[in-house]
Amino acid sequence: MAKATAKKVAKKTTTKSATAKPAKKASAPAIDKVMQQVLDKLSKMKADQKLQDDIKWCLGSYGHDKNPVGLKETGQRALKYFSAAKAKNAKAVPAKLMSDLEKVAG
Repeated sequence: MAKATAKKVAKKTTTKSATAKPAKKASAPAIDKVMQQVLDKLSKMKADQKLQDDIKWCLGSYGHDKNPVGLKETGQRALKYFSAAKAKNAKAVPAKLMSDLEKVAG
């Protein structure tokens, strides 16, 4: 008796596109990280000390209770300040920081 030859099984080749996960929508950046960047920029600009103190306080409060209301309010104030600074000097505030701040405070 002759031995039966084994059948060769062709492997399925999958492309990356077939197994890749669907792209996620770009979500808004984390409010605490953006507000920390805003605080850093305000301190570099030697700007409104009361606004800086309010942001520091709200960052601490947000760290405890995760309630973003105070950060959003101070973010709106910072956005007004940055808009005025940008009107005087176009390069005063980075565009990415402005757009991130608009996303989280708006």
